[in-house]
Amino acid sequence: MKSRGRAVRQIALGVTGGLMLALFGVVLTFLPAHFGRTYAAYGGVFVVLSVLWGWQVDGRTPDLPDGIGAAIVMAGVGVMMLWPRA
Repeated sequence: MKSRGRAVRQIALGVTGGLMLALFGVVLTFLPAHFGRTYAAYGGVFVVLSVLWGWQVDGRTPDLPDGIGAAIVMAGVGVMMLWPRA
């Protein structure tokens, strides 16, 4: 019986995540910034949140390469979104 409850929880988490992802994609279309740039930056944030999601849901603690990779990705997001443009 425990495995059935776990399966229901996993499905509920997956559906919730999918709905949030779809909603965020719609929200991006209303932002005043360039859509492609914003969507690419969102991809970077998605990478970091995926590491955190795995830590919380799967119990897999991120290691040093995960942290370094997440920092590199967030640096790229910062460059894309904050770099002064004409």
